[in-house]
Amino acid sequence: MLSKAPYSMLRLLRSSRRLHQSASTAQYPLRQWVGQSEDQQTTIRRSFASSLANQVASKPLADVRKQLWEFYFSTGRGANALFEAIDLSENGYVEPTELKAFMIEVLRDPDGNEIDPTEIMPYAWNRLEQQEAAGHKYDMKGFKKWLIAATKMSADSKNTRIMAYLAQHPQQGEQFFSDAEEDQNFTWNEETMSQSLRRMQYAVRGEVVMKADQLAAQGRDILYTNIGNPHQVGQEPITYFRQVLALCDLPAEYGVDHPKVYDLFPRDVVERAREYREIIGPSGTGAYTHSQGVLGLRKHVAEFIQNRDGYKSYPGNIFLTNGASTAISMVLQGLLASNKDAIMIPIPQYPIYSALISKLGGRQVGYELDESLNWVVTREELDKQLEKATKEGLDVKALAMINPGNPSGNVMTHEDIQVILEFCDENGIVVLADEVYQTNVYAETAQFVSAKKVALDCQLRDLQLASFHSTSKGLIGECGRRGGYMELHHIDPYVQSQLYKLASADLCSGVVGQVMTSLMLRPPSPDGESYELFEQEMTGIYEGLKERSQKLVEGLNTIPGINCVPAEGAMYAFPSVEVPPKAFEAAKEQGTTPDNLYALSLLEETGICVVPASGFGQKKGRVGFRTTFLHPDTLKAIDLFAKHHAKFVEQYS
Repeated sequence: MLSKAPYSMLRLLRSSRRLHQSASTAQYPLRQWVGQSEDQQTTIRRSFASSLANQVASKPLADVRKQLWEFYFSTGRGANALFEAIDLSENGYVEPTELKAFMIEVLRDPDGNEIDPTEIMPYAWNRLEQQEAAGHKYDMKGFKKWLIAATKMSADSKNTRIMAYLAQHPQQGEQFFSDAEEDQNFTWNEETMSQSLRRMQYAVRGEVVMKADQLAAQGRDILYTNIGNPHQVGQEPITYFRQVLALCDLPAEYGVDHPKVYDLFPRDVVERAREYREIIGPSGTGAYTHSQGVLGLRKHVAEFIQNRDGYKSYPGNIFLTNGASTAISMVLQGLLASNKDAIMIPIPQYPIYSALISKLGGRQVGYELDESLNWVVTREELDKQLEKATKEGLDVKALAMINPGNPSGNVMTHEDIQVILEFCDENGIVVLADEVYQTNVYAETAQFVSAKKVALDCQLRDLQLASFHSTSKGLIGECGRRGGYMELHHIDPYVQSQLYKLASADLCSGVVGQVMTSLMLRPPSPDGESYELFEQEMTGIYEGLKERSQKLVEGLNTIPGINCVPAEGAMYAFPSVEVPPKAFEAAKEQGTTPDNLYALSLLEETGICVVPASGFGQKKGRVGFRTTFLHPDTLKAIDLFAKHHAKFVEQYS
């Protein structure tokens, strides 16, 4: 963590400035001052001023301000000290010219070359120039708002769109004294709250989705393609899973021990439910479990992994979690120890990574996936980004990989994964393998291979790996169950004990989610009464996803100005969109991104809700969006995509 030195240095700098301006007001060591003649006191004053100046010279102001900026950039903390470092006149305001000069000063590459601020914070910089043109200054409150805009991907620096959403949906943020005539005074407010939380963002539930909710409330028909939430868009649950869950929850006399239970449920359902009830114990699904999850259910996970990969898996290394997101958060909490710690994430990436890294005060280092190579990352790109991060003084602790890709939809080959794992193994970097879409593989030539299998196939004995899976995706889409697991492979036992402590603080994951995780990995036996219906339901879902994945991409690629790489797996297409230069100018004026402008226009014009590609990160200059192909009506929307694109291009030409 950042030491107190920069804060102390600020005080030292101020003391020196004030001393030179008015030496008579300076504070001196009492023993040196009392009883001295006027000439001696003058000598002491000059000596003290010289000493301060020498100390200041040894730590230039630029160094202090650079440290403060880096600390804020990674943690969202220290905004007050940063303000003071710029406001050296101590008048309580920062001029836009001062702020511009400060940003140019601190935004330098490791070689000392200036970085163009408009390249990395175009929307915040535009606001800054507007303030300068209007002759306005920043007080502390305004300065903090500007910092939020400058250090997060979203252009909504004031969270005004969220506030507007809450205002139109009072049930989301209703006030007890909402009829109060005077402005209410909150000590916990936008200035005093966690600034890292203000900066955190999650694009798949961002501005476009909130606008879609508003339009839906007004009676508009909205086609939600923004999030992988299968049951929300009409996918039916798997009968076998729901029947077993019901019998696990029901009191025995009304369920598994009811005299007519076999008239109501298939025999293999009843037998599986009884097995789970015995594993969980007499306390049932309503009691806390072991913090890593019920041991018997963790054994099921380990058996699944061992059968999948052909290598041993140990129940003690399995954590049953509330979806994969909770497990990812746990690992990141254990990894990020200082504001110089960094996580390498793919660009584009699933926003949970950037959101959690921002919230936890770490730094993210993006490695670009090559769209022209079906979203593969090269060893050269990995080496380049690591070298750059190291020159910036960052300590890369881990690398996240998503396979199959979200939002990119690619399925990595054994060789693709090997490139990443060998890079991490050689550099002592922990691998975070997000494998929640491992069942969602549609391309005939593609096959899911786990990171653990590749690591052991290649005999990477020192590789440290955490792998994640979830009940929310695959073919079952049980998002609301919040089930999932994490497997730790070759992780320091002490670190693993601390992750257990972290899990213990949350007591345990939801028990129904734990059961759902086991069910996902242990389908009914082929000779069971439920198997035929189970296969019918699963095959129907798979074939529907496969068909829509192919036809959606084909349809998008028929639209002039839209290009989409084939979606080999997962649940998404991630097309790029060509837009006129005036669209970039309009977005800049509105303080948003071209993607956001395009997605809002698409929503208003057609009722289709997509996620702007900028929410996932993308190559500079690219414009695009992510859409799921979960909804049965997705293919009917291709004509709407085409009509809107033509109209948008015409509007901004």
